Amino acid sequence: MWVTRLCSRCILFSFGYHWIRRKGRPAPREIAPIIVSNHVSYIEPIFFFYELFPTIVASEAHDSMPFVGTIIRAMQVIYVNRFSHSSRKHAVNEIKRKASCDQFPRLLLFPEGTTTNGRAIISFQLGAFIPGYPIQPVIVRYPHVHFDQSWGNISLAKLMFRMFTQFHNFMEVEYLPVVSPLENVKENAVQLAQRTSHAIATALNVVQTSHSYGDLMLLTKASEFKQDKPSLYMVEMAWIESSFRLSTLAAVDLLDKFLSMNPDSSGHVTFHDFLRILRLKPCALSEKIFQFIDVQKSGKITFKQFLLGSTHILRQPLFRHFCELAFVRCNVEGREYILEQELGDALALVMPNLDVDGIHGLFTLFDTDGDGRISKDDFVTCLRQNPLLIALFLPQLLRRELAAAEAQEGMHDG
Repeated sequence: MWVTRLCSRCILFSFGYHWIRRKGRPAPREIAPIIVSNHVSYIEPIFFFYELFPTIVASEAHDSMPFVGTIIRAMQVIYVNRFSHSSRKHAVNEIKRKASCDQFPRLLLFPEGTTTNGRAIISFQLGAFIPGYPIQPVIVRYPHVHFDQSWGNISLAKLMFRMFTQFHNFMEVEYLPVVSPLENVKENAVQLAQRTSHAIATALNVVQTSHSYGDLMLLTKASEFKQDKPSLYMVEMAWIESSFRLSTLAAVDLLDKFLSMNPDSSGHVTFHDFLRILRLKPCALSEKIFQFIDVQKSGKITFKQFLLGSTHILRQPLFRHFCELAFVRCNVEGREYILEQELGDALALVMPNLDVDGIHGLFTLFDTDGDGRISKDDFVTCLRQNPLLIALFLPQLLRRELAAAEAQEGMHDG
C-alpha cells in the first residue's frame, strides 16, 4: 500500500505539486466513513489516493483515463453508470455496505458528478447521502495567476501538458467539520445533501446553482453543433429534473431538435425555422403553437423556452391518452396503421392551407420507422419527440369530447 501511495505522490510532484497546503484534519473513519469533495481537476483522485487511500465511487467512463484510471482501480472503485437505474441502485447498496463496516476504507465521492471551474457548486447527486452516515466535506482550491488548472473546456492531453510545463502548481486542501444527520429531526437525503453543499459553498465563498452533469451534456451537444456560445444551452438541469421529471437524455434529444432549427449566435430561433423542422406551414394554428413557447412575444424562442414548453405538455396527465385518441381519430378505416391520405384528411380542418407537400412532410415525420405507414407506436413516438404537435389534433378531439358530453347530457334530460 505504501509503495502505491508513494507512486501517487511522485505523480503529483511530476505535475508540479511540490508541496500541498492542508488545513484541518481528516476525521477518523469510525466517525465519518464518507468523504465528499468539490471536483475541479483530475488531480483530486490522485491526491486523495495518496492522502487517505479511500474507496472511490466513479463513473465507468473514468476507467480508461491515463493515470487516473489506474489509480481509481487500485482504490477498489465502485463503478456507476449514471444513466442506469440498476447501476445507481447497486452503487448505493455498495456504499451502504462498505460505510457500515470499519474493515473497509472510507469512501470518497465527488457528488457534483463532474468537474467544474471551481467558481460555483453545482447540484449534488444523492448517492453519498442516501445511506445516512456522517459525512466529512473537503474543499480543494488551486490558487493561480496565469494557468487555470480546472478541467473544463480543455482536452486532458493539453491540461496535462500545461501542468508539466509549469515550474510549480499550487493546491490547497481543507477538511471541514463533519456533517451528521440530524438526530431529533427526520431528514432525507436531499436535505443532508443541501446542508453539505451549503457548507462547501460557504467555505469556498462561491454560489450554489441548480446545474448538474446534465448541463455538461447539453454544453457538449451544443459544442458538437459548433455553436458560438454553447453555455447558452445550459438550463439548470437539476431544477428541470426535479420540477418536471425530465431525464437528461430526453433534454439532450430536445436540444438536438432545437439545434436543427439553426439558432442564431445568441441562441434564438425564428418562427420560420421553427416551422421548417416541425414540417408545419404558416397558419393561425402554427402561430398559436409558436406563441405558446414565445412567452416574451419577441418573435424568437430560446432553447429553455422550447424545453419548458415541450416538457410542460409531456408531463400532462392525459398526454398519452390524447395521443392514443388522436391515432384513433385519424384511423378512420379501423386498421392498425394510418396512411398518408388519412393523415391529410384528419388535418384538413385545422390546417386548411396544407398542401400535398405539407402533408407528405408531416407523414414522413410521423412515420418514424420509414415503412410507408404510421403505426400506433410510430404515432405516439413522434408526439413524444415533438409534443407540440399534439396541438394539431386537440381541436378535433375537444370537439368530439364536447359532442359526447352534450349527447350524454341529452340522454339524462330525456
